[in-house]
Amino acid sequence: MSSDEQTPLRERLVDAGVELVLAEGSGAVGLREIARRAGVSHGAPRRYFATHRELLSAVARRGFEELAGRFAAVRGAGPRERVAGAARAYLAYAVERRGMYELMFRHDLLSSDGLAAAGPRLREATVPLFGELARLVGECTGDAERAPVVTAALWANLHGLAQLRGWGSTGLLLGEGREEDLLEAVLSAHLGPAA
Repeated sequence: MSSDEQTPLRERLVDAGVELVLAEGSGAVGLREIARRAGVSHGAPRRYFATHRELLSAVARRGFEELAGRFAAVRGAGPRERVAGAARAYLAYAVERRGMYELMFRHDLLSSDGLAAAGPRLREATVPLFGELARLVGECTGDAERAPVVTAALWANLHGLAQLRGWGSTGLLLGEGREEDLLEAVLSAHLGPAA
């Protein structure tokens, strides 16, 4: 039995979707192409995903799992170092897995209301990541009550930075090789200067 035959079909379809998103972007993800890449009939995905949106949500959920793994691998002497490490992991993910990154934050496209049978709603996949980051931000600032607001502002800033980097705008504005300076400015704006 080949390894493809041993992998459950639902997972093979999600794997094919991830592969397609990484190769061609989120706009290229169609049920027929995913079925072709998974080596099954074009109707097979419908047994696991009632709609195209359900399949996209499953692919995006995989991206959140990958990003959570990167966040979990971050080490640091203190909370600020861990926030900085998570920020670097986030920015690196946006560069290295661009199609997945773009798909993951298309909540307008991926709203998974009513998809409870497929697992937790996609929007809820960000909650654990956000919660851990907010906990660390609270430790950094000493203000656990305001930490969610500060974390949302930091995340929005990081997301904007990832977009600008993806478009090549940061190099245009600051010159090449200044990404770390820009990240430190973002962290300092939200957490205060590094000790």
